[in-house]
Amino acid sequence: MFGTSDNAIVMQEIRLPRLIISLAVGGALGLCGAAAQSLTRNPLADPAIFGAPQAAALGAVIMLYFNHADASSPLLLGAAIGGAAACLAVILLLARKHFSIIAVLLAGVAVGSLCSAGVSMALSLSPNPFAMAEIVFWLMGSFADRSVAHIALSLPPLVMGSAIILLCGKSFRALTLGEDTAISMGYSPLRTTVYTAAALSMIIGATTAVSGAIGFVGLMAPHFARPFCNGDPKAILLPSVLCGAILTTGADVVVRLIPSTNEIPVGVVTAVLGAPFFLYLVTFRRAMFGSLRP
Repeated sequence: MFGTSDNAIVMQEIRLPRLIISLAVGGALGLCGAAAQSLTRNPLADPAIFGAPQAAALGAVIMLYFNHADASSPLLLGAAIGGAAACLAVILLLARKHFSIIAVLLAGVAVGSLCSAGVSMALSLSPNPFAMAEIVFWLMGSFADRSVAHIALSLPPLVMGSAIILLCGKSFRALTLGEDTAISMGYSPLRTTVYTAAALSMIIGATTAVSGAIGFVGLMAPHFARPFCNGDPKAILLPSVLCGAILTTGADVVVRLIPSTNEIPVGVVTAVLGAPFFLYLVTFRRAMFGSLRP
């Protein structure tokens, strides 16, 4: 594609796949964040409140712990997607009797905490310190050593999940008027939640399997896009994809520019940016968002 010189091979086999993965993962996480905030009507929401990232990480860590899969194996992708899907299915079952968005969120926090405990247990019981170090580094999120195989592995669920979320745009817009109003307009909050949960499980599972856990992108990206969309939940979806892709790709550039013997994980950079941003939203923009409750 780029020739046979050393520089061309590095570009084709290392740089380009890493760039594509960073753009795809960041864009998908930004879209997930916009969907989570639109569904819950909460500007502080991100996919982590549903417990999906923690469950996806648990599924993937189990496969790595028992040496059933490596970072480029379809089994790892399946385990991560399966973990996220199982988490969201449990949440919906717990909230089915008296369904509401708040019930879903509370169930998500509980299940996510349980999955995080499972990951911690796997790390503490790991008999191989080198495997434990590899799992810890992977959980921090990184695009290092990604190849065309990772692209082929992750793109189908990312595209499918993203398409489902985009199709839910009108439902998100209706939900801003309240659940009762949305029902009167012909939109089902339960159906929208189920579709969004399915899409989130595919996207979060795929991104976690291919790059590890990268936090705060889903929180920050919609806020960067919101001023250009007048807060429209449907119009904000695609700009959030662009902002998420820019965030992760920029963070990946930063980690490669920092002089270090070992490459700093991308998730560390997004956390350094995301934690102060979260505090900024809570403290300085409270008046803009009101009570910050769904």
